[in-house]
Amino acid sequence: MNKFKTLTKYIEKLSNPESFGEWVIDHKNDGSPEHPTQLPFVKYKKLVHLFVKEFDRFSISHKEYDITNYSYILKSNGIKLDGESIKNMDIDSLNAQCALALIMCAINAERFCDGVFLRLLKDGFIVKWLKRLKDIDDSSLTTDII
Repeated sequence: MNKFKTLTKYIEKLSNPESFGEWVIDHKNDGSPEHPTQLPFVKYKKLVHLFVKEFDRFSISHKEYDITNYSYILKSNGIKLDGESIKNMDIDSLNAQCALALIMCAINAERFCDGVFLRLLKDGFIVKWLKRLKDIDDSSLTTDII
């Protein structure tokens, strides 16, 4: 059925760290009242913006996953949102809702802490969660045939 194909098509594209973006740091200004310093921020490349838009559209059109309640979904599945827990997570045991909730959480975390989404992209977690969705799609295809 390929329910997640609109998202999993990004697996290869998001496997290239040069397609993510970069930190922009103000080296021109000195912080004086006349030349205030711009806070550092991440300038994401077009591909990342396209993925986020596509993910938002998926979330809106697939209400059955209730992805906007990502915090509750993750908590009810015993998933903690700290670096160690995410690193040691058994990705193969995630159901589709959990994988989607993790991606939604990563996207929304950027609103509160610049660079979180970039770090998760660079560390390969977004791609791992997308691959889990692809595995779920692939396994549903084989069970549909049998």
